[in-house]
Amino acid sequence: MDGDELAGAERRVWAAMPAGTRTALAGLSGADLRSLLLSVAHDRAAAVRPPEVVRRWREDRFVRPARADPRVLARVEARMWQLLPADVAGVELSPVVPVGTCSAVGPVSQNRIVTTMRASEVLSDPTNALAIEAAVRRRRKSEVHLAAAHRVLRAQDFGSGASAHFRLFALVSSARDTGSGGTQARLLVRHLTYWRAVLAELAPTAGPRLHVTTFDDRVVRERLVDTVRPALAGDVVPLMDEPERSRGRGYYTGCALRITVLGGSLEIGDGGLTDWTARLSGDAKERCLVSCLATERLVDSISR
Repeated sequence: MDGDELAGAERRVWAAMPAGTRTALAGLSGADLRSLLLSVAHDRAAAVRPPEVVRRWREDRFVRPARADPRVLARVEARMWQLLPADVAGVELSPVVPVGTCSAVGPVSQNRIVTTMRASEVLSDPTNALAIEAAVRRRRKSEVHLAAAHRVLRAQDFGSGASAHFRLFALVSSARDTGSGGTQARLLVRHLTYWRAVLAELAPTAGPRLHVTTFDDRVVRERLVDTVRPALAGDVVPLMDEPERSRGRGYYTGCALRITVLGGSLEIGDGGLTDWTARLSGDAKERCLVSCLATERLVDSISR
C-alpha cells in the first residue's frame, strides 16, 4: 500500500468513527492508549480460529518463513564474525526498539515500519539501533565500533514473492571529529577493509565490488583520494566511484557506500556517513559511519 492509499484508508476509517473519536484518542496518555489497544487486540485474538492462523501463515508476507537454509546462513555469519577486528564489540539486539528509532534521525516514513502497541517498533534496520548503543557507549569510550547480525522486518512491499524480513550483518562506528576529514577517512578505511575481506574470502568468484559516492563534501572527497583509496589499493575487490548515485542523499551525509556482486548487478549491502550519533548525543562534532550486508543475498550469490 503506497502513501496515497494509506492516506485514503485513514480518511475512510476516521469518517466511519463517531464524532470526537480522534480527539479523544489523541488526548489519552501513553499508558491509557496502550491499555485500550491491548484490550482491542485481546478481543480480536479471541475471535481467531486455527484455520485462520494457517491461512495467514500461508498468505501473510510478514510471517512466512524465509527461504534461506539457516545452516548455510549460520556458517557464513560465523565466518563474518571471525573476520571482524578484535576491537569491534558484538551486540545481540532486541527484536524491538523505541518507537521513532528510524524516523527520529533520518527521513524514513513510519508507514514503512511495523509499530507495536507498547511504544516500540519492530527492528527494521540494525544500524539505527547500533547508533543508539554507540551514542550511549561513547560517553565512556573515545571511539566505539559495534556489529550485529539480526533478522529485520520492514512494512514496505518489495514485490511479488519477496520476503518482508531478512537478515542483515551491520557495522556502526562512532568517534569524535579530529578535523580535515581524518576521522571520516579512518572509519571508511575500517569498514571498507572489513567488507573487502568478507567478499574476498566468501564470494571471490561472484564478481564482488565496493562502490563509493560523495555528496557535496569536498573534504571527504579529498580524503577518498589521498587516504582511503591508497589503503584499499591492489586487491581483488575493486573500489569503484559511483558519481551518478542519488539514492541516499539526505539520508547519508557526505559519502555513501554500496556493496555488489555479479559484476555490480546485484546489490547486497549499503552504508554511509550519518549524523545519527551527533543528533543522539547532542554533539555536532560526533562522526558516525554505518554499513550493512544482506547475508541471505550473499549466500544466494555464492550458490549461483
